[in-house]
Amino acid sequence: MYSDGKYSNDGSTFGAWLVMGNKETYFGGPLHSDLVVDGIVYNYMVSNHHGDGTPNITDGFDRTFGPSYFHYNKGSPTTTLQELREDALQYYSPDWNADFYDDIAKYVPNYAPTSKRGTWKGHVKLPKGATKPLAVLAQNGVDFQDNDQDTKALQYWADINPKTGNVEIPRVKEGTYRLTIYADGIFGQYTQDNVVIKARKTQNTHVNWQEESAGKEIFRIGTPDKSAGEYKHGYELDLTKPLQPEQYRKYWAAYDFPTDFPNGVVYKVGESDAAKDFNYIHWSVFGGYANSVRTEPYYENVNNWTIQFDLSKKEINHKKKATFTVQLAGAKTAAGNTDVYNATEPYANLPYTVAVNGRDLKPWVIPYYHSSSCGVRSAVICYNIDKKFTFDTSLLVEGLNEFTLSLPYNAIDYESAVLPQSTYVQYDALRLEIE
Repeated sequence: MYSDGKYSNDGSTFGAWLVMGNKETYFGGPLHSDLVVDGIVYNYMVSNHHGDGTPNITDGFDRTFGPSYFHYNKGSPTTTLQELREDALQYYSPDWNADFYDDIAKYVPNYAPTSKRGTWKGHVKLPKGATKPLAVLAQNGVDFQDNDQDTKALQYWADINPKTGNVEIPRVKEGTYRLTIYADGIFGQYTQDNVVIKARKTQNTHVNWQEESAGKEIFRIGTPDKSAGEYKHGYELDLTKPLQPEQYRKYWAAYDFPTDFPNGVVYKVGESDAAKDFNYIHWSVFGGYANSVRTEPYYENVNNWTIQFDLSKKEINHKKKATFTVQLAGAKTAAGNTDVYNATEPYANLPYTVAVNGRDLKPWVIPYYHSSSCGVRSAVICYNIDKKFTFDTSLLVEGLNEFTLSLPYNAIDYESAVLPQSTYVQYDALRLEIE
């Protein structure tokens, strides 16, 4: 949090920062996000606003969160937010104050001193086109987004050097972990279970990561980066505001879907622009409850989106199987962000349908426990999920083809908070392959 000096007697600026040098005791891995500033600086140790899992706190639950601390600093009238942040950032390291934490470890339940920690090093041969690669060590046997299932499990991650493929994670508590590697620009991710870290030892892992493939790529929409930010009203800056925030950070109803897309979303591969012609939220219905701008629900051309693309005879001749991959950066079913099944809600498990030239494929039923409250809480990265729709290439034709991406018509839920009742999904990336 930053005070620009407007209300201080001498114009001094002030900063208040939560410094989390170690995130090992939190949940959800590097995709975890939540509300952080609202008049105060939050330390959300456990939360599920953006679809993150929460531990089952029952008899015997015992977990110590941290270490972290609040850092306060003061600057001159010309000191920027970034400068005060840099001051706090120097302490953002698991190595900072390690000796102190070792000294008090015997008084802190569950905290592992240096003597019970090791180092993990990796060398990764990355797929072509991989950018911003990341390595994660978290609960063995499950997606790191679900590491709340074991209340003793810890988590660590680090950037992979994209030029050398080298990565190192220090101060990992001894134990057995799943290694996950992902990168922008690459569909899917690499996982390897049973990575063992021993105290005071270095574990080396060598990985040859190959991008998943189901034949020749016909098209892709968006960038696989676990985010819906590349689409309309995502990362694009709002130039009307002094600080020019990314558009997704604003009140969601400021972007009136019927005004932006009066004929619905019709995206033509090779002609349309994802940043302009593909919305960052795919609604079931728009407006009504919780929308102060459009107070009445709007249904027309909302829940069905169209993707058009051309195929040549050569591209489909003698081909048998097509695979359409849908990666979501978040999805809201009628479960909201509760992860609780309610039998009175017809769309607690949300069916998502793809039609190929008018022929419906088997629906993807998004389960209640994968639901997020994402875009309406100013987010474009939430609980990531994906589905591969496979079908016979006989459904495709030479020339113009159409995919219809559908949510159920007017699929809503009860909302106790002032939030829209509509279910929705937010796309990470989509890809069609043929073999």
